[in-house]
Amino acid sequence: MLVCGEPSGDALGAQLMAGLRALAGDRVRFTGVGGLAMAREGLESLYPLDTTAVMGLREVVPAIPAILRRVKQAVTFAVQTKPDAVVVIDSPDFTHRVARGIKKRDPSIRTVDYVAPQVWASRAYRAKAMASYFDLVLALFPFEVPFFEKFGLKAAFVGHPVIERAAHVTGGEELRARLGIAADAPLLVLLPGSRTSEIRFILPVFYGAVSILAGLVPGLVTVLPTVPHVAGKVRAATLDWPTPLHILEGEADKYAAFDTADVALAASGTVTAELALAHTPMVVGYKVGGLTYFLSKFLMTVKHITLINILLGREAVPEFLQAGATPENLALAVGRLFSDESARKAQIEAMKEFGRLLGEGDEPPSRRAARVLLEFVEKS
Repeated sequence: MLVCGEPSGDALGAQLMAGLRALAGDRVRFTGVGGLAMAREGLESLYPLDTTAVMGLREVVPAIPAILRRVKQAVTFAVQTKPDAVVVIDSPDFTHRVARGIKKRDPSIRTVDYVAPQVWASRAYRAKAMASYFDLVLALFPFEVPFFEKFGLKAAFVGHPVIERAAHVTGGEELRARLGIAADAPLLVLLPGSRTSEIRFILPVFYGAVSILAGLVPGLVTVLPTVPHVAGKVRAATLDWPTPLHILEGEADKYAAFDTADVALAASGTVTAELALAHTPMVVGYKVGGLTYFLSKFLMTVKHITLINILLGREAVPEFLQAGATPENLALAVGRLFSDESARKAQIEAMKEFGRLLGEGDEPPSRRAARVLLEFVEKS
């Protein structure tokens, strides 16, 4: 049984499903909660992801009753069907509630965390709690294994599945031709996030940045990949966009945009790792509600919010958080990547280093995760 809470987890779940099927064939059967990507791999989701794909106190609080109903629904399903293992994927505020509920009602059901929360970055005490309701963590980074094991939680390094998506970064020339974008037109890909709260807080700032960039980068064209559950909100918020804008839906077009874009302006999240592995120079901006940010400041133990910067221990990619995420700051940083070839090259070199740290060139991480998971189920 696989349980994810938002589109980024859905993509990881689909890769894991493909890896499990490649190794186990018809011996493996899937149930649980997922989105479109997992549906393409054959999952019939218990319910859609729109209820649980929220972030920020203002958005989460009104949704709590619905989220808790979904938690109860997933827990009850697991207890009734007794899967060989329940794998919860990312979105810990939601998925960990599912794991805790399952363990409370039936401790014999084995629970696995895939994409553990970055407790090494903030609130390390959560690792001790996790040991009470998880039997295994599939760790994305090598240093996570000893970190979790010191809290009594079994962990195995499998690598970051985002590596496998680099192979999908193709089709840029075809996308430009289909959209009528000239081959030499400066192209900026915008990635304001996949949550409703991110569209609300971040997209207006990106609008301001693009308004400034329209005067700095002659002929600028923008593309904005989105996902179905926020596509309507994105279209409504971009009706008076200051440059030619193409809104894209679907994974293939998103990766084609990465392939052909000169620069990306992105919200912090998994997509920044995808951009790094695509070697697309980027600037990162992120905003949340004021209270959410105020509380987070007391919990964070890392200097950076972007994964490439965290792993490299330096600001290889410009990032602007909260009050620093102004249209002016973002526009100047993006404009530099359009005009300064040395800045672009420095980023791309850092991105190559980042790929090596994630395990690029080794066994595909989702295949390794599938192998570890099958061994765990068969030996437990």
